[in-house]
Amino acid sequence: MKRNTLFLFIFVFTVQISVAQNFKFGKVSVEELKEKSHPTDPEAHAAILYREYKASYEQSVDWGFYIVEDFHERIKIYDKEGFDWATKQIILYQAEGGKEEDLTGLKAYTYYLDESGKVQEKKLTKSGIFKEEVNEFWNEEKFTMPDLKEGCVIEFKYSIKSAYINGIDEYRFQETIPVNKVSLRIAVPEYYNYKLHQNGWLPYQIKNNARDRTMSYSYKLGTRSGSAADLRDASKVERTDITFKENIYTVDIDNVPALKEEPYAPYLDNYSASLKMELSYVQYPNSSVDSYATTWEAVSNSIYNSSGFGVQLNKSNYFKDEIDTLLSGVSSPEEKTLLIFEFVKKKMAWNNFNSLYSQNGVRNAFKEGTGNVADINLMLTAMLRYAGLNANPILLSTKKNGIPLFPTRNGFNYLICGVEISNHVLLLDATDKEAEIDILKPELLNWKGRIIREEGSSTWVPLIPTKPAVESTLLTVAINEDLAATGSLKSRFTGHYSKLYRDNYANVNKDDVRKIIEKDKGEIEVSNIEFENLKTLYKPVVLSYDFEKTDAVEEVGGKLYLSPLLYLATEESPFKLDDRKYPIDFMYPVKDRYLVTIAIPEGYQVESMPESASFVAERNVLGFRYALSNAGGKIQISVEYSVNEPFIGADEYLSLKKFYELLIEKEKEKIVLVKA
Repeated sequence: MKRNTLFLFIFVFTVQISVAQNFKFGKVSVEELKEKSHPTDPEAHAAILYREYKASYEQSVDWGFYIVEDFHERIKIYDKEGFDWATKQIILYQAEGGKEEDLTGLKAYTYYLDESGKVQEKKLTKSGIFKEEVNEFWNEEKFTMPDLKEGCVIEFKYSIKSAYINGIDEYRFQETIPVNKVSLRIAVPEYYNYKLHQNGWLPYQIKNNARDRTMSYSYKLGTRSGSAADLRDASKVERTDITFKENIYTVDIDNVPALKEEPYAPYLDNYSASLKMELSYVQYPNSSVDSYATTWEAVSNSIYNSSGFGVQLNKSNYFKDEIDTLLSGVSSPEEKTLLIFEFVKKKMAWNNFNSLYSQNGVRNAFKEGTGNVADINLMLTAMLRYAGLNANPILLSTKKNGIPLFPTRNGFNYLICGVEISNHVLLLDATDKEAEIDILKPELLNWKGRIIREEGSSTWVPLIPTKPAVESTLLTVAINEDLAATGSLKSRFTGHYSKLYRDNYANVNKDDVRKIIEKDKGEIEVSNIEFENLKTLYKPVVLSYDFEKTDAVEEVGGKLYLSPLLYLATEESPFKLDDRKYPIDFMYPVKDRYLVTIAIPEGYQVESMPESASFVAERNVLGFRYALSNAGGKIQISVEYSVNEPFIGADEYLSLKKFYELLIEKEKEKIVLVKA
């Protein structure tokens, strides 16, 4: 009897596993549909049960070698908040010559259990598929799964045919929801050598095997003879069998944990476990090596020498007269830089498209008054050179695009202009109407950029500023008879702080500004809000207002207790986890200075107040100084908080966590007043 029971248990267990692991398209199990929450991540709103990617090379007479990519995903939706995973956006590259990326074989179903417990399915129809031209280079195909219900499972598969073999797009193994199983298989002919770039903190192994493959290879006779008649004649096609080695790369990972949001970790996708393949060189039989991304110098030269890049820097006739008029009588390099920078910002409108290459040529962009990043900043560089300045383009990667740690062309997706004056490189981005010289958008402050000089040399240029953004705040406080605190605040912002306030408040009415401040600062009432220089670049932004805080003072046993910083104190630490996976990104260095003056109420005196303190995090990446004094019926509190190194590795997390614990503990200490 026991043996029969054991046999039955083993049989049932084996059947359950085989059902759960059946990832053939359409074979969704009852067990998958019945699952109420993820077994290892109960808070997950959805989970990827299976994600598969296959890529192989095929060949045609018109395209030559091209890639066929096959995608398959099965996703469990636990609740309504997981419905976002039921919408899929697919971006397809378009270009001249008929080599558009093509999406085929799309099949998609929503599965659910009916009242009797049977599996039902709803097919995605054409009415749920939308196609849109994003711009002249990109199309988007988007679909949303039908009949979504809590507890349903969705599944889709499709293929993409692409002639663009310079790089295989980054494939992600990790998302913000759990991934139960992910499988990748890429088969590459021996003629193509790719660099493999692994990303993320989750370790995984890439297996590489080789096999022989025989392919039917097609070509037109005209491609050999050069005859135009042969090229037009479809019958002039020859076919032959070729045999070559095929390198097969595979990755299989089970139970991939979800990426979790952590404070000061913007662009969470950068930390996802993923694989990206970039073409390094091509060598066909009996042919020389055709190199691509091998060294940073090779990368820089290949970009600079393209018609959409370096050639655009040599054109000046289209702007010559206007720049001559603009710079009449001006000799200072700094003044020339500022005048030309502001001229381009005013003249040009950015079309929100990032690129390293001019879209339709800088001359046309200038005429139309609009262009992509390359159009605008290459134009700016050309004008500065025309004015006799040492100006050069700087290639960079936005934070969303990741950090280019290895020689790569695909790693760069943006460019700005650098002007070398007095051993310093000024950074300029004329796409941003609110930009100042050396004040870039935060998403561009991504480690370093690669400056490409006219003679062909290139080198790294730091993008993160060394000069901190500074906030200087004066807060005057009076304690009323009803124990409410009233007073006024005046804050002065420079550097990236001033840009932050211009970006956030330049077009916001005062009443909305009031609501934002009151929500951000807690239980205070704000009035008489005034801004200075909010729409005037190159001057500090100044914010002032009056305030009232009704719960600022607590009376206990005839004594008054109040927080020295009132609503300016840090209430809780952003770093609460025991450990951390991702780096800490404060974006740019800062220095916050607060000078608080509290008038001691008539009839009271200080019984005690916090002691002064000063401490730093490891390597002085963060600093904190806190000092109090009592004289002339007033208490003065001086505080300085500084971020000296804005990008900090996860290995220093515990030091930062301890720093914030000390900071909050100190700022929570109370001033105690007693009757005189």
